[in-house]
Amino acid sequence: MMYTNCAAPRRAAILVSGGGTNLQAIIDAKGRGELPHADIALVVSSDKSAFALERAKNAGIACSVLDEADYMYGAVFNGIQYDSDLVYVLKKNEIDVVVLAGFLVIIGGAVLSAYKNRIINVHPSLIPSFCGEGFYGLAVHDAALKRGVKITGATVHLVNEIIDGGKIIMQKAVDVGADDTPETLQRRVMEQAEWVILPKALEILCAEFGMW
Repeated sequence: MMYTNCAAPRRAAILVSGGGTNLQAIIDAKGRGELPHADIALVVSSDKSAFALERAKNAGIACSVLDEADYMYGAVFNGIQYDSDLVYVLKKNEIDVVVLAGFLVIIGGAVLSAYKNRIINVHPSLIPSFCGEGFYGLAVHDAALKRGVKITGATVHLVNEIIDGGKIIMQKAVDVGADDTPETLQRRVMEQAEWVILPKALEILCAEFGMW
């Protein structure tokens, strides 16, 4: 889908927690000219040691760290303060849209309210299969293999108060091989689906900004 309007690019924040392969897919898509309506303005990490920060710095993208560990009080995570600080960082950087790209912190009401219909997430299954609380990372692919499905994939959806429950923007299917392990399936889903549809969904969100 191509867009021809001349609106200024929307400022996107990419939220990460780990290696940042989905972030890299977005950076690469931007470099190929596939994101004319999106400006990768900020990367926010929930882990100060995440390699995604190095990817961002190599691409000249501003970074901010809100380390999840700094919000732990004993065994209790202060999600309200985390959300408040995250909104502050996003607003300070004049962010228009937010992308959860392997972000492992569950965002709450303050962020959802401030960015209603402007947050997308990539999930490594074909929602409504293998999604919701507890389904992330290798656990998703392990569940798919144990169920014996022949096709899996990835989904990009809007984020709301229901985990993996927002409006689906885009999906892409991936075949499951007879010899797949959770690790091999995870890699193929990333390469064939996540890295393809996440940049496309970001472009749609930015091009249609304010229409949803």
